Amino acid sequence: MKHRIGSLRSSLRIFSLLGMVLPGLALSGCSRNAAPDPVTKESFYFDTVCDITIYDMDNFSEDAADTAIDNAFSLCSTYENMLSKTVEGSDIWNINHAGGKEVTVNQETADLISEAISYCDLSGGRFDITIGKAEDLWGFDEGATTLPDPEELEEAVKHIDYKKIKVSGSTVQLEDPDAEIDLGGIAKGYIADRVADNLSSRGVTSAIVSLGGNIECVGEKPQSGGSTAPFTIGIETPYSDRTEVVGSLPLSNGTAVTSGVYERYITVDGKQYFHILDPDTGYPVDTDVISVTITADEDRSVDCDALSTTCLLLGTKKGTKLIESLDGYEAAFIDTDGNISMTDGMEFTPAK
Repeated sequence: MKHRIGSLRSSLRIFSLLGMVLPGLALSGCSRNAAPDPVTKESFYFDTVCDITIYDMDNFSEDAADTAIDNAFSLCSTYENMLSKTVEGSDIWNINHAGGKEVTVNQETADLISEAISYCDLSGGRFDITIGKAEDLWGFDEGATTLPDPEELEEAVKHIDYKKIKVSGSTVQLEDPDAEIDLGGIAKGYIADRVADNLSSRGVTSAIVSLGGNIECVGEKPQSGGSTAPFTIGIETPYSDRTEVVGSLPLSNGTAVTSGVYERYITVDGKQYFHILDPDTGYPVDTDVISVTITADEDRSVDCDALSTTCLLLGTKKGTKLIESLDGYEAAFIDTDGNISMTDGMEFTPAK
């Protein structure tokens, strides 16, 4: 059985300034005046393919880069076993199965839940991490071919209320024993931040972490002659099955997170039902947004993660207003008509 943390879609693609960064490149010997060959490794966590590419580091060698990436993937495993609601014995699993009793968890888990609650507040409850029970009824991960029973879904919605979560120190309690926490809208952003921190602590000075649709860049991309330049991140054209990009953006020491409706859904009687649910109804949210990409400086992937889902729930107009009210964040929206709109400071170049 594959375990998952959550739902963020693989909607970002990574490009170098000269072309796509391909996995599996080996490091060859080179002069320090030339851009070193990157080392890329791939693994599978959080129900998605994860890639880490190291472009440069202190005392750069293939073995050192391999070790750094292996350690980063080990960290991914640790967090999956801590934060996934489907891993028996994880902190989230224990909270959801405690029957309303207090549960002592890892301090990081308690802190992340508190941060998630702050985004629930910011969104006016549109983003709600107690959506888990309603999500389970849809069977998005199992490829369900029927809709949820309306009465069961109506009952599940009664237990969506993040205000029933109580965090005190390292203890967490669901005051409603029938509620269910799912950190899918924020956890991978948090993990991307921690993985980037881990790489930096091991002397990595240039790297890209890709956890599905969560991208975090360490430093910039090395160039010949010892200079560096921003990475170029390609944003996938919705419904293109990862074959086209709608545009690109530069990224240095920063993060970009995309939330989209088109990569996780079920089809029933010819109609698509996507996985972003309205906490008021339990049904897919009625939104004019197909995808939204949020960018910010490094160590803010956790925030971009929550904000991208929130903006999809709010729609283009309210989502744009929210991002423009916050310092340090920019956004690009693609609506149901294929139009692209951006906040004033978003550096986005449409594909030709």
